[in-house]
Amino acid sequence: MHKKTQLPSKRCPICERPFDWRKKWEKVWDDVKYCSERCRRQSKQKPANTNPRIST
Repeated sequence: MHKKTQLPSKRCPICERPFDWRKKWEKVWDDVKYCSERCRRQSKQKPANTNPRIST
């Protein structure tokens, strides 16, 4: 009998989507922050400039 409904889950800080525990994360679950490699890479990028105009 599988008990997948009882697996722990977290919310990704980048995409705000929930993701569930995986066997490969068993030993590092407390350190897992992002749901995917894509979100992990986006977290390391510089934030976009919100005001692209240069004042003179």
